[in-house]
Amino acid sequence: MRLLERMRKEWFMIGIVVVIAGAKLEPSVGVHGGPLKPEITVSYIAVATIFFNSGLSLKTEELTSALVHLKLHLFIQIFTLAFFPATIWLFLQLLSITSINEWLLKGLQTVGCMPPPVSSAVILTKAVGGNEAAAIFNSAFGSFLGIVITPLLLLLFLGSSSSVPFTSIFSQLFMTVVVPLIIGQIVRRYIKDWLERKKPPFGAVSSSVLLMIIYTTFCDTFSNPHFDLDKLSLLLILFIIVSIQLSFMLLTFIFSTRDNSGFTPADTVAIIFCSTHKSLTLGIPMLKIVFAGHEHLSLISVPLLIYHPAQILLGSMLVPTIKSWMVSRQKGVKLTRPTV
Repeated sequence: MRLLERMRKEWFMIGIVVVIAGAKLEPSVGVHGGPLKPEITVSYIAVATIFFNSGLSLKTEELTSALVHLKLHLFIQIFTLAFFPATIWLFLQLLSITSINEWLLKGLQTVGCMPPPVSSAVILTKAVGGNEAAAIFNSAFGSFLGIVITPLLLLLFLGSSSSVPFTSIFSQLFMTVVVPLIIGQIVRRYIKDWLERKKPPFGAVSSSVLLMIIYTTFCDTFSNPHFDLDKLSLLLILFIIVSIQLSFMLLTFIFSTRDNSGFTPADTVAIIFCSTHKSLTLGIPMLKIVFAGHEHLSLISVPLLIYHPAQILLGSMLVPTIKSWMVSRQKGVKLTRPTV
């Protein structure tokens, strides 16, 4: 199962490159008002499909056992949805004096505002042998929180930069995000046994729909004659994203391993991944709604498109190191535990 998940993610990363190349070659197909009619098929149907799919797949009935670790959950959610975006905002005040494309910098801020992903943090936590229950809880709970908090953070730090009124943004978020998610959860209650038996390809469905959203976003961009992407800015953003991930992973490690933290080594593993990973599946549809009609939407989306594969690649590379540390710490705890 883990191998299939990894293969799916690799194909999805290839898919991102393919759809962006396709948008570059023939942007008229997915442009606003084009044959695909993205103003309807993407803005409403595709986004609603992703969140209905999330509602079906989120195993919220299994999360009650993890509720007791309140301190752990508070740490992860506050770091993800408060400390992370605020720190990025301060960092961007320094970067604003550089020559880096301003819309790519705004895209970095959107990354900071995103909730944790539903899958990657859980998979990496499980691969290390960390607190999987805590990772599942915080990924699912963070996704629910993100539906409300992420749009508010985007509007707080960036404004909508959209011709769409504030009330319209939230009414569309409610109808295409909240309602499908709730319906998905209700349907899940009635077909839970069937879902557990058949294990439908939720990830593949969401990934396919997400690729369609990315395709139409870049079709709008490449159809704009004034579009110009600075290659140096793109390389600098890539370097900054990797640096941010490494810095925040180190920071969460330091915070969660202090003597008075109260966290076990397994808890630390869940904290490292859940606090620093950001959701592309939830993020791109939200950007599509909040920045509806914005001519620089694709540039704003680029840092999130980079952050997603980077977090998986970096996390996978660090799994052996983190696992070795966790095992040595757990052995140390057993050796120092007094015998009765």
